[in-house]
Amino acid sequence: MLNNIGLPGLLLIAVVVLVLFGRGKISSLMGEVGKGITSFKKGIKEGQDELESDAADVAKDVTPADEKDKV
Repeated sequence: MLNNIGLPGLLLIAVVVLVLFGRGKISSLMGEVGKGITSFKKGIKEGQDELESDAADVAKDVTPADEKDKV
């Protein structure tokens, strides 16, 4: 169904959306979408950093307690 839209159909849809919502509303909406994407990426990065630091804490010392005294 969506395969048959083509460039003229997309332009028509863009014009209708622009007429309905206005330029100001669309630009503010795109700004909010950009902020949301940035926030999402930041959250993913923080989550990965937290998982890596937790894994590093667990993997720091794996020697048994009685073996630590022996040098």
